[in-house]
Amino acid sequence: MSTRIADTFAACAKAGRPALGIFTMAGDPDLETGLAILKALPAAGADMIEFGMPFSDPMADGPGVQAAGLRALRAGQTLNKTLAMVAEFRKGNDTTPVVLMGYYNPIYSHGVDAFLEDALAAGVDGLIVVDLPPEEDSELCLPALGAGLNFIRLATPTTDDQRLPMVLRNTSGFVYYVSMTGITGAAIKSHAAVGAAVKRIKGHTALPVAVGFGIKTADDAARVGRDADGVVVGTAVCNAVANSLADGRATAGTVGAVTALVRDLAAGARRARS
Repeated sequence: MSTRIADTFAACAKAGRPALGIFTMAGDPDLETGLAILKALPAAGADMIEFGMPFSDPMADGPGVQAAGLRALRAGQTLNKTLAMVAEFRKGNDTTPVVLMGYYNPIYSHGVDAFLEDALAAGVDGLIVVDLPPEEDSELCLPALGAGLNFIRLATPTTDDQRLPMVLRNTSGFVYYVSMTGITGAAIKSHAAVGAAVKRIKGHTALPVAVGFGIKTADDAARVGRDADGVVVGTAVCNAVANSLADGRATAGTVGAVTALVRDLAAGARRARS
């Protein structure tokens, strides 16, 4: 089935490199700057965008991503504004996949059926909802699949071969392998272990496997990308935004700080298998 996500992974595989996924928090540090960042990512080298839905109690997020979400919420970001940003992005880009990433509470408050309808209308391709395990597939996963949205599931170092089939059962688009236990932002302790985990997961599914958590530099992207079909970077992007601010507000260098990082990461991904 041809989708933006499937087409992107196929094109990157044909080019002999992993896909580069970039996480950015919707509305960070404000709606206007956040939209400018979103629009600038593909030209900087992002193959896929994971668009964070700000939430006040993000249990899996490290300090950098948490801070990004709080900045966005303080600036007035809502789920409706996040969907509107995707719709605005689609006016100029109909090829780059956009995956909404976050927690179930804002979706539940919006109403599942209304959310799925609105997400599709905006041009969203898939969902990563980190606090809905496979046992809760009827809540959102199955309705999303029925509506035509990919539902991307997380696998972790503690997802053993007994648990993995359940995790993969209704997963679509790609599998997101979390490179470590704990929260976002920590460093990868063993790239070899990550590579072995990717190979193990690929033994259970034909879906692409993308690795996130702990990828901060071009070298990280190159090393992880030797084995993974995709590499995802989030905390480093949120930190690039934070480090560009003055008194908590965007500066003339905020968008450029993010795009410079993404260009560097894209160069690392391109040399992953060279």
